Amino acid sequence: MTTRDRKAVRVPGPTGRSAFERDAPVIGVVGGGIAGLAAATILAERGAEVVLFEREHYLGGRVGGWTTELADGSRATMTRGFHAFFRQYYNLRSLLSRVDPAGTALVGLPDYPLWHASGQREGFAGLPRAVPWNATAFLWRSPAFAWRDLPSVNTRAALRLLDVSVPRTYDELDGIDAATYLGHVRFPRAAHALAFEVFSRSFFAHPTRMSAAELATMFHIYFLGSREGLLFDVAADPFPHALWDPLGRHLGSLGAEVRTGTPVEAVEPGRGRRFSVRVPGESVEVDAVVLAADVPGLRRIVAASPELGTRGWRAGIAALETTPPFLVSRYWLDRPVRADRPGFIGTTGYDLLDNVSVLNHYEHEARAWAARTGGSVVELHGYALPADLDEGTARARLLDQLHVVYPETRGARVVDERHELRADCPLFPPGGFATRPTVHTPDDLLVLAGDLVRVDLPVALMERAATTGFSAANHLLGRWGVAGTPLWTVPTSGRGPLLRAAARRWGRDPVPVSAG
Repeated sequence: MTTRDRKAVRVPGPTGRSAFERDAPVIGVVGGGIAGLAAATILAERGAEVVLFEREHYLGGRVGGWTTELADGSRATMTRGFHAFFRQYYNLRSLLSRVDPAGTALVGLPDYPLWHASGQREGFAGLPRAVPWNATAFLWRSPAFAWRDLPSVNTRAALRLLDVSVPRTYDELDGIDAATYLGHVRFPRAAHALAFEVFSRSFFAHPTRMSAAELATMFHIYFLGSREGLLFDVAADPFPHALWDPLGRHLGSLGAEVRTGTPVEAVEPGRGRRFSVRVPGESVEVDAVVLAADVPGLRRIVAASPELGTRGWRAGIAALETTPPFLVSRYWLDRPVRADRPGFIGTTGYDLLDNVSVLNHYEHEARAWAARTGGSVVELHGYALPADLDEGTARARLLDQLHVVYPETRGARVVDERHELRADCPLFPPGGFATRPTVHTPDDLLVLAGDLVRVDLPVALMERAATTGFSAANHLLGRWGVAGTPLWTVPTSGRGPLLRAAARRWGRDPVPVSAG
């Protein structure tokens, strides 16, 4: 694992004996995504008898993958799309270190390029790592930010970004949407689109439907609160081969039972043990349960399990929302894209297109296919699609914009294509933080994990999934007097005391009323 930021925060896990002895409980983990794998790994390492249930036939959840056969007879791994493994994902990287101690499964991309349809382009390579010099250098070289625009910026509103503290920032900003807050800051429109909206849309939601506190916290995690910067790593091999299959084997070596292709129908009171996990054709009795399902799965399981939790808790689960649909389109083309094209770019202003990946510029499997055929493997993402837009039209519009962004693809023949239209990512709407479910539930032996779960630390996306998985395991271990694992996070408040003091003195302007 790479060296952590010297100001990274260590949150100790529960103390106690090193492992279960002859009193090992049986623990059911529902969901084989990052959160479920994180919880199962810690529990199995401490000697618990873990049974992991995953409805898909593969592990990894929304970062999973499966084999598909292309029209040319090649076998390829399809996924739900590109994922960036940022350097500040300390807990996720700790999980992956179990099967990749040398850190070779992830490789760095040289930059995080942002392209605007107007022709403006940004990047984060070569920036200083210290605050505020990183932000100053970014603005200094940014074609989207003219210094003559600085007087128009609402400095008092912008200063809040230097004094993020979880959960206080949610108390202050969760009641408004990100778009309203950004309008209140009054950054120049192009800088806004490049430096903020691209980030907010990585949560699969339009800024009008996303909490301003979530955006501010994200900016803290990735830019103003961490010295790790905005550069990231990617998986050098498809996710199953590089990460999840090895982790599944690791769990098996610890005695855990990994049951893929096994959807959980309900969690009911057990007879000999606390719970009975009902799956097709049988029920498995367990002493505790980690619910690490996605939003639709969690809602379905809780609705089918009327004796779980309290009425208020169940209502909160039922009220969870998902983001609008997003589309991932992957094309195997018969000719290459230019060799100097980045492995990944974020885009704005190109109709529905939010980013473009050239997989054969970083992933071994795609590179081998491209070398053998002379072609290329390109992936397009479109987030927060209009609800009334049909999939065929969305596909066509994304492909049309690929031809605008990379004109050399205009004449390419599509050897094959795969498309994933989904709408199952958690939405973090304005005002939702206070009622967001936490790891703890009304039942001490039932815990939640996943990126939908509230944890009062500055974490997001895959790192929130890993962190809540570790936290869920810690809660159960602590109850039985077994030592848990520490959590790590970027600084939990603004990076420098002088900057925080300035933000607190001059940045407490009235919060506008949300437009959404």
